[in-house]
Amino acid sequence: MRNVGKWLGRILLALVLAAVAIGVWKREELTRLMAVNSLFSAEKIVQNFSHMDRAFLTVPVPRGPLATSELSYGPETELPEGTAQWIEARAMTSLLVMKDGEIRYEEYFLGTGPDDRRISWSLAKSYLSALFGVLLEEGAIESLDDPVTRYAPTLVGSAYDGASIRNVLNMASGVVFDEDYLDKSSDINRMGRVVALGGTLDDFTASFTETFAAPGEAWKYVSIDTHVIGMVIRGATGRPVADLLAEKIIAPLGQDHDGFYLTDGTGTAFVLGGLNFTTRDYARFGQMILQDGAYGGRQVVPSAWIAESTAASAPTEPGRIAYGYQWWIPKGAHDGEFLARGIYGQYIYIDQASDVVIVVTAADRRFRDDGVDDANTAMFRRIAQSL
Repeated sequence: MRNVGKWLGRILLALVLAAVAIGVWKREELTRLMAVNSLFSAEKIVQNFSHMDRAFLTVPVPRGPLATSELSYGPETELPEGTAQWIEARAMTSLLVMKDGEIRYEEYFLGTGPDDRRISWSLAKSYLSALFGVLLEEGAIESLDDPVTRYAPTLVGSAYDGASIRNVLNMASGVVFDEDYLDKSSDINRMGRVVALGGTLDDFTASFTETFAAPGEAWKYVSIDTHVIGMVIRGATGRPVADLLAEKIIAPLGQDHDGFYLTDGTGTAFVLGGLNFTTRDYARFGQMILQDGAYGGRQVVPSAWIAESTAASAPTEPGRIAYGYQWWIPKGAHDGEFLARGIYGQYIYIDQASDVVIVVTAADRRFRDDGVDDANTAMFRRIAQSL
């Protein structure tokens, strides 16, 4: 009886420990889910966007061993009339303007500062495009016209079976995906919950089976296409995207700070919108792109890739904003004018002809209002012309 009692005691202890472990796991999971549910609330959004590592799992993107590349200051510039009202209306947290490689304007708002690592949202897509161009030149990926399933076999039998790498770079996969950020039941918000709850983004992506058009036939902005690019990169190299990005794109820039990616439960980087860097470090990336991929005496990204990826190659509707390989080309753009853009008002605007880079971080809860993107582009152009 004594032995039975001992065994019962051990079983009971094991059950209690298991219950405690499950409770801790569930508590962390629930904490992340609650954080996601209040991520964009009016009273929390500004601070949340500077502290995304409190709500999500993350992986570091180290700045690398190089000394910090100094961003020198040029002559003080008075920005066009109406800039102050624009900054307030768009709930900006930072605005940095560079001309000829020098900072002409840099300010932080709403209690944020230069050391805040702000969430990129879809600015991250343009970083991934730059990395892809490097890997393509190195031969890790053979051709843009390869099917994505060659490198991401998990997608065989999914809606992506038959799509090429070029199709997903162009956001022309034809895959049915609901990108409505304001609808809690949309696919993009379901994806956010997968990330928050430690799920698997690869499995989530492979679960899509419907298409609305043949690959390459029609353009529709669906962020899940960018995750597929990440799957292709990982499949082609056998390495995590965070490590590759840190080595091939971030290290040569001489950033001020390390960055980080949000990840899913397997440690896979949320490549479609999960980068977090300071405003100055976003500016360094923008300056490298403006300089046709060169920075600090080194060709970081092939110049031919910069030209190809920022050209209007996607099958967008005539007369509307155009798209390249994870870069936007605004309406009426001249050669060398393009931008990276993220929800809630994140921008890296580049005008190669004027030698201007403009970085905006924001917490703009009205970013989807009619005319906002066009008005922002118009203001970028006014600023560039005023320098």
